Amino acid sequence: MSEFSKEEIIDILSDDSRNEWLFSLADKTRKEYVGDEIHLRGLIEFSNICRCQCKYCGLQSINKSIDRYRISPDDIVLYAKKAVDMGYKTVVLQSGEDEYYSKDIMSDIIKRIKSFDVAVTLSIGERSYEDYEAFKIAGADRYLLRIETTDKELYKQMHPNMSFENRIRCLKDLKVLGYEVGTGCLVGLPNQTIESLADDILFFKEIDADMVGIGPFIAHPETPLKDASNGSFILALKVMALTRILLKNINIPATTAMETLNPNGRIIALQSGANVVMPNVTTTEYRAKYEIYPNKICINEDPSQCRGCIEGKIKSIGRTISKEKGFRKH
Repeated sequence: MSEFSKEEIIDILSDDSRNEWLFSLADKTRKEYVGDEIHLRGLIEFSNICRCQCKYCGLQSINKSIDRYRISPDDIVLYAKKAVDMGYKTVVLQSGEDEYYSKDIMSDIIKRIKSFDVAVTLSIGERSYEDYEAFKIAGADRYLLRIETTDKELYKQMHPNMSFENRIRCLKDLKVLGYEVGTGCLVGLPNQTIESLADDILFFKEIDADMVGIGPFIAHPETPLKDASNGSFILALKVMALTRILLKNINIPATTAMETLNPNGRIIALQSGANVVMPNVTTTEYRAKYEIYPNKICINEDPSQCRGCIEGKIKSIGRTISKEKGFRKH
């Protein structure tokens, strides 16, 4: 049962009576193809300045109530060094689409972090082929760029002044350049259908994504979607489980948004197909300001507390923390 048609995916997503079977199959697939080790990636949220106006995101440029910040290149490298000293084998550099960090500035940051012998993942949005190429040459290994939805009409509604075609172009460029490519979707966006979620899952398979991050939509009070209902934790978990069953050997994070909706969200995700956790290594002064959605977990914990807490949870379910950089095993 490892290949599902679109109709079968729709049936599974629509029918909660088979959830236990689904989560168990996803966990079994995870164990067989990627094993019991969990990869921890140290996340550095280095700027909450963004030129985009994505309707679901608290960082959108039209949100005037947010306290904006930008971490200097030297301090980004310092955060990365601390992450490495804490045992992280991958550093994830994430920001809004902040044009201050030019091709040259980012390339320099990447080169300096690579000297610590870690994998570097970027999550900084849509850039030109030339930028992506420069980052790759500087040493970047992976790139996260979530499609959010493959429904073109919904994409247009959610992303004013952006183009679905350009998003696809970026993902293709990243593949051509040899990155491990990460994408993913938001589950529960207003006007989203079960059919379009099925298309999202099939899209991940079609582009042979190396990483897929799936999280429930959580309404932010300072966005146009402030009155929308939150997405469903269970539905997001089902999309994630199906993604594991179809893509088998990829890396799938247990996202923090899941834990915002369910106090044991990340552990449940790790038992339903996920094999990656991305603890925050940015200090508390910045965490609360990087508010993509409200009520984010762990915003008052320092990086070592965060690491200790997740390690304890991982050990409590009989899993171990990997000492490797955690590339996709083909």
